Amino acid sequence: MSTPTNSEEFYKKLKSQLQDTALWPTAYLYKFIVKSDLKKIAEVEAIFDNMGAVIKTTASKNGKYTSISVNLRMHNPDAVIKKYKEVAEKVEGVISL
Repeated sequence: MSTPTNSEEFYKKLKSQLQDTALWPTAYLYKFIVKSDLKKIAEVEAIFDNMGAVIKTTASKNGKYTSISVNLRMHNPDAVIKKYKEVAEKVEGVISL
């Protein structure tokens, strides 16, 4: 997603884009990639637990990585960014798209 040196700039830009392109609250689709490790997948899923999220996982062709799609109704851009930060903080090696 971004490196720590420019992550705040990335989130600022993302917030601006989200404010300009959607009417809130709205459905938002998160996409993450993790190594195919049940523990890592469960960590991502746990962050969105009890929120009404629809979560879909797909293994890569060689099975080394798993993509996780999380479709969820979010209230505003700040809530979207908060979840991205939480995933980045709690799941080591996650790639956010």
